[in-house]
Formats: sequence, structure tokens, C-alpha cells
Amino acid sequence: MDWNHYRFRSLWPLPAPPAAVYAVLERPEDYPRWWPQVRAVTRLDHSTGILTIRSALPYAMTFTARERRRDPVAGVLEIAVSGDIEGWARWTVTAAGPGTLAVYEQEVDVRKPLLRRLAVPGRPVFRVNHRLMMRSGRRGLLRRLRAV
Repeated sequence: MDWNHYRFRSLWPLPAPPAAVYAVLERPEDYPRWWPQVRAVTRLDHSTGILTIRSALPYAMTFTARERRRDPVAGVLEIAVSGDIEGWARWTVTAAGPGTLAVYEQEVDVRKPLLRRLAVPGRPVFRVNHRLMMRSGRRGLLRRLRAV
């Protein structure tokens, strides 16, 4: 087992139409306004940016995100990431009853040296840290959707 390889999947049921959810998620430069753990997003061009995130643990991760797929009809937003983490992340936004189901999937390898050294003892804590970040993101997105 590679202790520095992670797969995550989060399901966010949301009481808003898929188009409204997609419209917010496709603007990563606005994430810091509603997702507290996304500390900074700097656009480099129309399909690439640098993100810095920090959740409950006292470390930040910085990575470059490059758009791989943007498909509003299918409700898919996918990026390749490189830097402190390397791999991919994807949002899939679909109708679910009167609202939306936003599915977040991520498969990455950790490259940040400190986190690699702490891979075995830290793995359960890193997973909880990610879960807390995602829970906070969903709450922030709910507030954002109510405001628009």
C-alpha cells in the first residue's frame, strides 16, 4: 500500500437547481469567499490557477490546478493538480429530486515532504482533516447558494 496515495469521495445533497450549483463551483476564484479552508486562489490564465488550502491541522497545501474538463451539460468540472499534491479532482453535479447532488471525487499522491514523512502515523488524521474541510465546504456552499 502506498501510504501517500489518497482517494476521496464526498456527496453533497443541495437544495438548489443543478445549474445554480454548477455556476458557483465553476468559479474557483470565488471559493475563498464561501469555503474558509480555501485560503487563496490565483488565476494564471483561463484554465489554470494556484490554490492554497488549510483545514484544521497546522499546515497549508499549495498546488496548481489545470482544467481538464468543463462540461456544463454533463455537470462535470475536472482538474489536474500538481504541487504539494499530484493527481486529479472532479465535481459531478446532477439533479436529485427537487435539488442537486454534487459529487466530489479526488485521487492524489501527497508530495509535500513533511506529510510524506508522517504518512503512516498521520494517515487517519489527514483523512479526518479532509472530511472536516469538505463538511465546512458544503456548509459554505449552502450559504452561498442562499445568497445568490
